[in-house]
Amino acid sequence: MPSTPSPLANEALAPLPADRRVFRWHDHAALWFNLGVGLLVMQVGAFLIPALSMPQALLAIVLGSLVGAGLLGWVAQISCDSGLASAGLMHTVYGRRFASLPIMLNIVQLIGWGTFELVVMRDASVAIARQSGVASQAWWPVVATLIWGGAVVALISGSMVQLVRKLIARVALPLVVLSLLWLTWRFLAVALDLGFHVIWDRPGDGSMGVMPALDLVIAMPISWLPLVADYARHGTSGRGALRGTWIGYAMANIWCYSLGVLVALVLPSADLVTALLLAQGGLIALSLILIDEVDNAYGDVYSGAVSTHSLLPRWSVRRWGMLIGVVCTLLALVLPMHSLEPFLLLLSSVFVPLFGVILGRLSGAGGRTQQWLAQAGQVHWLPVAIWLAGIACYHLLPLLAPALGSAIPTLAICFVLTKLLASPRQ
Repeated sequence: MPSTPSPLANEALAPLPADRRVFRWHDHAALWFNLGVGLLVMQVGAFLIPALSMPQALLAIVLGSLVGAGLLGWVAQISCDSGLASAGLMHTVYGRRFASLPIMLNIVQLIGWGTFELVVMRDASVAIARQSGVASQAWWPVVATLIWGGAVVALISGSMVQLVRKLIARVALPLVVLSLLWLTWRFLAVALDLGFHVIWDRPGDGSMGVMPALDLVIAMPISWLPLVADYARHGTSGRGALRGTWIGYAMANIWCYSLGVLVALVLPSADLVTALLLAQGGLIALSLILIDEVDNAYGDVYSGAVSTHSLLPRWSVRRWGMLIGVVCTLLALVLPMHSLEPFLLLLSSVFVPLFGVILGRLSGAGGRTQQWLAQAGQVHWLPVAIWLAGIACYHLLPLLAPALGSAIPTLAICFVLTKLLASPRQ
């Protein structure tokens, strides 16, 4: 008989029972391909131009996507093997009392990301409505925000597992792939008309190097690190979670970043949505991608609910999710769209070293992670010190050695220091 958690049980800090683990590798792949596709990703891809040439940009995109998605897959495997959500992993590594700090930071960033997603969906909806002549009134942005926010709240009231296995895998995935194929074909056609060799040979202006660009590419998958465990623990196999998450997210990230670069090269515009709408059939393709963007907002809200439930378990994950969805909607009504690059890099400076320590401490632990959680003290000072030093390292590296970038060296330093100094006794 399937186990049913008590309404007051802290689901976020308890290993998920085996009878509730149903995701196979293709479920992970479908979920993370959908979460990896988004207008935000394309916009960040467009940031790489004109700083880099097209070959340099593609090199940074491929390497950054493989590394970033690989990190997601690695954390997914650890979570699946242990059955723990992100909050459980943080409690295990940093101690029960101190873990509240990174968990609260995670909640704040998830509310921020959920709000950004709703702002992006609102602005894209307004652009689509004006392009199609449906609406141009001043009140339309408010209506669009409420519609998308209501959709997220409605989804969060249902089952996450059923959403992933039925709606995302069977409906959203085919539609978003068709949309990306169409937009890629249309913008490649424009590039060929302009002369593809001209675009390919166009030099960058040198305002950004390849390694800093790599940081910017890695920043997007890194932003999902605090979320991946909340879904991966529903998997039946750690290797399947690793493989599906890595393949699904890497493919989506490479595709969307590259499409953003292509759009910026062939149709320069300060507004990516406007540029996409100018493509033949872009209205339909953009509308389908916009619908898929709901998955991203849902992912932020659901994971934010799991983290909040870990701190205040008297409310269920579903109840917290509905409240966070409402908060994101209200914030989106008043929040203008700001520059994403500093926001992404600031998040990376916190979560790259945070998960470098988690990976160093829990990689290879397998089922022992649950035992370590049960034995976790109030504060594990050495992992805490390595994390804080990692944040400082992330910000100092651009000043001391800008050619190296920040993300990969910081992650490696935190991982190695944790393995050497802070690995728990077997």
